[in-house]
Amino acid sequence: MLGCRAAPLARRIGLAAALAIAAPAVAPAQTGLTAAGTEFVLTTPAGSALRSADLVGATLNIATAGRQVEITIRSVEEDPHAVGGRVLLHYFLVKDETGWQVDMCEPDAEGRRLGFPVPDGHGGFEITCTSGAVGKCIRWGYRPWEEQPGGLPLAALHQACVHMARADYGGDGRATTREGMMIYWCDRFGLDPCREDAPFAFEAAWGRDTAVCVARPPSRKTSAWSSWPSAIPGSRLTSALAPAM
Repeated sequence: MLGCRAAPLARRIGLAAALAIAAPAVAPAQTGLTAAGTEFVLTTPAGSALRSADLVGATLNIATAGRQVEITIRSVEEDPHAVGGRVLLHYFLVKDETGWQVDMCEPDAEGRRLGFPVPDGHGGFEITCTSGAVGKCIRWGYRPWEEQPGGLPLAALHQACVHMARADYGGDGRATTREGMMIYWCDRFGLDPCREDAPFAFEAAWGRDTAVCVARPPSRKTSAWSSWPSAIPGSRLTSALAPAM
């Protein structure tokens, strides 16, 4: 994946496979909540399935990190800009330390505070926000749960996209991008085809674990640039630096 430079970090909550739900519109005894793509699916004791649109107004009581977190679904809408498949955008509310309901997500580039569940591949899911790198990459078409044998390496492409969006050159989870920076990206598999008239100068090529080739200097310089690449664990990128332009 090639990146020509911006994205804030995703805010995610890890979820267990079995969750309890409390909501006026839903029977009190719940058997399980899962995610089908970016949509919640709640199976009731009677065997019926309630999906995200049915759960608007519901409050999810989620056991995480030894405590309960209440997440209310205020609204659900289809993402008109999603690439590669359907994405449902949820408006989530959580309670702050005073007990008041507040937005769970930070505003994205459009100023909206939305999110959705993401299957974790083990029967559970995580919640991500559209303001974060994980949410952005899914909306851009890199949907890791849809990878099939012999098909596109969507899981690897998703990881590469997340590193790219965060400007995580060393693959250690540290973002070095700047808030609001515009980027152009493409991939050799054709989900986002590369063009000869790319609007920005080349910054880096990205793999599953880290950047694999980086222009010197990257276009998204931050305060950390003065110690880069020595600040990268193991200085893995020293041999991957392109000549100065």
